[in-house]
Amino acid sequence: MFVTSGAFASTSMEIDQDSLASGDVPGRLMWVPDSLADGFRSVIEGKSRIVRDYSKVDPKERVVVGKDTVPLIIRQRNFGRFDRGLFNFLFIPKGQWHFALTASYGEFSSSDLRALDLLTDVDVSGHIFSIKPSVSYFIRNNVSVGVRLNYTRAKAGLGSLNLDFSDDISFNLSDIAYGSEEYSAAVTCAQYIGITRGSRFGIFNEVELSFASGNSDFQRPYAGELKNTHTTYMQARLAFSPGVCVFVMKNVSFNVSFGVFGFYLRNEKQTVNGEALGNRFTSGANFKFNIFNINFGLGVHI
Repeated sequence: MFVTSGAFASTSMEIDQDSLASGDVPGRLMWVPDSLADGFRSVIEGKSRIVRDYSKVDPKERVVVGKDTVPLIIRQRNFGRFDRGLFNFLFIPKGQWHFALTASYGEFSSSDLRALDLLTDVDVSGHIFSIKPSVSYFIRNNVSVGVRLNYTRAKAGLGSLNLDFSDDISFNLSDIAYGSEEYSAAVTCAQYIGITRGSRFGIFNEVELSFASGNSDFQRPYAGELKNTHTTYMQARLAFSPGVCVFVMKNVSFNVSFGVFGFYLRNEKQTVNGEALGNRFTSGANFKFNIFNINFGLGVHI
């Protein structure tokens, strides 16, 4: 099958051998195998569209970023014995600034408790607030370093709680309060991996070295009077947090990260009703998924 491009390309005009030999064919000629003729005719008549096959990736393919032309695929060192066929596409180019804000607020009260007849005269309430602004700069394609600040405040109170299992086993609690406040600053380094050619979806792993200072107060009745334990602490933590990043707009991304691994050093000092009680130094490591350390946030890329 022969078809012409140019003035008569949209008609998918078939050319016979006599017209071809005489040269009475306008435009340019294109030869299409008979096995592809129906599909080709459907495309040029507007009934179908061409879908690119991305199963084969050209490692030398380049894209335009600003005024520069950069590789689409970022070369990675292969640590295994064979190539698994995975690619790190360009996700966020070098030279961009990333401004992000993560905020959360939660509260609970005695109306959320459901324990049938075991709990009576329940008066429990509390709330927690956290805000984390951050800024980072991409020193390389898909690699950023930055700074994150954090402020967290929590407060909880137990006005009254009666627990009754039987006539012989029952007790009650009242006038218990807890409050804490923490400030921290962290240096971060994140490496992103683009999983699509369009730079819309990506995953990342973030390493964070943070230093925190805070205090807490725990008040409860003891021997007929209120007893207050005041704790001040300083803490250093190294944490690793994988996550997912999705661009919901051209320069706006939505991020979710999970705390899964980290080390910490902590020094505490305590006083009870203004009198020094003591201090302690603790350290440890966390190698498990922490359901209470899931962070959601929005980022702006400039």
